[in-house]
Amino acid sequence: MLLNPQAKAFLDQREAAGAQPLHTLSVDEARRQMNALSALLGPGEPVAHVEDRLIAGPDGAIPIRIYMPHGGGPFAGLVYFHGGGWVLGNLETVDVSCRMLTNRAQCIVVSVNYRHAPEHKFPAAADDAYAATRWVAEHALGLNIDPARVAVGGSSAGGNLAAAVALMARERGAPPLAFQLLTVPVTDYAFGTESYRANADGYGLTKDGMVWFWNHYLRSEADGSNPVASPLRAADLSGLPPAFVMTAEYDPLRDEGEAYAARLRAAGVPVAHKRYEGMIHGFLGAQATDDAAEQLRAAFAR
Repeated sequence: MLLNPQAKAFLDQREAAGAQPLHTLSVDEARRQMNALSALLGPGEPVAHVEDRLIAGPDGAIPIRIYMPHGGGPFAGLVYFHGGGWVLGNLETVDVSCRMLTNRAQCIVVSVNYRHAPEHKFPAAADDAYAATRWVAEHALGLNIDPARVAVGGSSAGGNLAAAVALMARERGAPPLAFQLLTVPVTDYAFGTESYRANADGYGLTKDGMVWFWNHYLRSEADGSNPVASPLRAADLSGLPPAFVMTAEYDPLRDEGEAYAARLRAAGVPVAHKRYEGMIHGFLGAQATDDAAEQLRAAFAR
């Protein structure tokens, strides 16, 4: 399928803003670029209430932002991890998305600003993500969240962390999770898929960019085989929460996301998957948010 006109407009906007290939930038330059590009989205839609907090993490405080929908509750809760290759991104870069999910899924969204590489390499981000998820589950009632309806989700590296948290929660016996929302997730430390070959350049996220991210994130090549870094390499995916996996046609990560959906399904996990034709990594269009909200509402209703 041809590139979606909205995705093309998104790429044109990046080019007009002077976006440079990530692998040519320093970490500080890349962070400034992502923050500037995220600001182009403008302010997010209103929600009932927004609150910033610091919670205890395994190595210092973790900043979180809590988005509350209108209504009485108790609500379902979504613990959300931002994208940015474990290196970039923060609470502000996903503010627009979190507000949309709060309103459309009618759930409380807790956005987590986990530690970033290269200052804090693997498994720091995953450890923070798990700690924040456990904190939300343990403090659910005080947050007006139903503890039986806590989900994890995220986009790209955030989808990787959501999948990792689901695996960690299963292995550690807590917290119970109702759902995992995996949007264009990173699932494997590998670059040899057909989608990597076909979409290596020209669609925003590049193969060189992913190599740059992984090189900053991992302590060594051996870390790439750890299922917490590469969920696709987990020996057993049974017993994980139901999932919605979203992939994009022109995304280097498309095939590994779809392989993860297939492996979850083969392990007996209820999985919905949708490939967004004509779309690119980081831009799936407004329909994707509505689809994610619909899947969350259905999961929480169960």
